[in-house]
Amino acid sequence: GSHDSFSYWVDEKSPVGPDQTRAVMRLARISLVKKLMKKWSVTQNLTFREQLDAGIRYFDLRVSSKPGDTDQEIYFIHGLFGIKVWDGLMEIDSFLTQHPREIVFLDFNHFYAMDEAHHKYLVHRMQEAFGNKLCSACNVESLTLQILWEKKYQVLIFYHCPFYKQYPFLWPGKKIPAPWANTTSVRKLILFLETTLSERAPRGSFHVSQAILTPRAKTIARGLVGGLKNTLVHRNLPVILDWVKTQKPGTMGVNIITSDFVDLVDFATTVIELNDLLQEDRALAKC
Repeated sequence: GSHDSFSYWVDEKSPVGPDQTRAVMRLARISLVKKLMKKWSVTQNLTFREQLDAGIRYFDLRVSSKPGDTDQEIYFIHGLFGIKVWDGLMEIDSFLTQHPREIVFLDFNHFYAMDEAHHKYLVHRMQEAFGNKLCSACNVESLTLQILWEKKYQVLIFYHCPFYKQYPFLWPGKKIPAPWANTTSVRKLILFLETTLSERAPRGSFHVSQAILTPRAKTIARGLVGGLKNTLVHRNLPVILDWVKTQKPGTMGVNIITSDFVDLVDFATTVIELNDLLQEDRALAKC
């Protein structure tokens, strides 16, 4: 999975997003501030299609309406506004149509400046984009790739808002917990990932290990011009990948792992190869 999956492009010319504080909104009236914000808002280099081609199958999504818009249009957001959600959905659907045995998880976990009309508009756009590819919420353990292939389901949408109750194809957010370490320390991050894995529910939900570091205000101040990638990610991602390599999938092991800048190391391949350990376990069980 990728963290803030849509943030490969954000619009410096757009208003600052409603996910930011009033102080940041005031500062952003200075044009240079938005340029610096962009360096810290972008967490991926690859577009949705490029991420899909690289093996990413879980997308972390934050969305918002735009101040002053007279329609219900919804955009991706991380400090600054990204592309329209509709454009992202169409890009993903195009890939799925070309690859009918691929499955994606779309995790809509933050909503800003959205009333009921905005939610209805967004959900109808999802229906329009994916149609019969949408998999209704069900018991997690009963869902196998074989069943998804037979029913031609390719999209699981998680919606962290009570609005999910109105639509059978929206999965509740509690079915995919994604504990967040909120630290700049790679040592503390790994300890947090280990602890939350040991505490994860053995049944009933997926689980996201967010293998990401989060800048604090002083981190941004020190590395203002460098941005997230150069200040935090470049030097720590190899250590995080080494941790991934030591993991084991399964009931109390890793399930979905997310990272910033998934293209900087061989992230997707490393995560996917962990599945070989499940095959080895099955082979040993037969012995």
